[in-house]
Amino acid sequence: MSTSSAAAAAAWTSVSSVNPRRSSPAPRFPALPRGSLPGGLVWSSPSRSRLPPVAAVASAAAGEAASRKKLIIFDAEEDLAASLAKHAAALSAKFAAERGAFTVVLSGGSLVKALRKLAEPPYLEAVDWSKWHVFWVDERVVPKDHADSNYKLASDEFLSKVPIPASQVYAINDALSAEGAAEDYEARLKQLVKNGAIEMSPVTEFPKFDLMLLGMGPDGHVASLFPGHPVVNENHKWVTFVKDSPKPPPERITFTFPVINSSAYIVLVVIGAGKAGAVHKALSEGQSTSDLLPVEMVSLWDGELTWFTDKPAVSILSSI
Repeated sequence: MSTSSAAAAAAWTSVSSVNPRRSSPAPRFPALPRGSLPGGLVWSSPSRSRLPPVAAVASAAAGEAASRKKLIIFDAEEDLAASLAKHAAALSAKFAAERGAFTVVLSGGSLVKALRKLAEPPYLEAVDWSKWHVFWVDERVVPKDHADSNYKLASDEFLSKVPIPASQVYAINDALSAEGAAEDYEARLKQLVKNGAIEMSPVTEFPKFDLMLLGMGPDGHVASLFPGHPVVNENHKWVTFVKDSPKPPPERITFTFPVINSSAYIVLVVIGAGKAGAVHKALSEGQSTSDLLPVEMVSLWDGELTWFTDKPAVSILSSI
């Protein structure tokens, strides 16, 4: 899989430890070991301010981001969820104003739980949910009511609690085979590009989703792109399929890296000590391109990538 050298060279510029509820003075963190993170990352003070109104957040997010890659370390998962809601609401307002639609791509696992604050005030009332179009970066080829379904997880934990029009929630056709479901999903995406709901990247000529929300497995996989699996090298299709996933269930569909890396914004939510090894490898310098984890292949061509992490997930990187 080829990636943009410009995107790969984009500098990491900041690391924050965030605890919005804390009222005591900001702690000073020890310097990171030399070479443990690329691009000369520096610590910034934790944010202690209360969450601003959605309108103010949207205004702040509408400007160009100063950096292409960010790493934010949260003291608690509750703080991460609050910040994720603020970020998503700001981008929703930005893209709804700019082009009348907001395309959001979900994954499964703990990522969906982290969206729960969006279904609460002030966001529940303030976000224009009629502009949302929701997709899945990957899906297990099981019935929609199956316990393994990413659609079911998102529906139970988030989508059933917000008024997104049902016609703008794009689940896979679970009556098809894995290959058929992948082909059908790609065809539907192409129709939505024609209709103008999804933008095309003028740089990559792949669909450019506004916000892609990704998780990461302990092995460094993202979506259903697993280490060493041939589909990580697919660079023509928008959506492909897996019939032998190393993690059950075996049959899945997944966006390919050209689509993932064409996004305008990606938030990568990685929490827990079980992810620390993969985080260390992904954020360390001097990696050989021959042994990249899938998470290391997330490299936007023209967008902003933000890691939302907690202290256990970065425990190997520093003594936080």
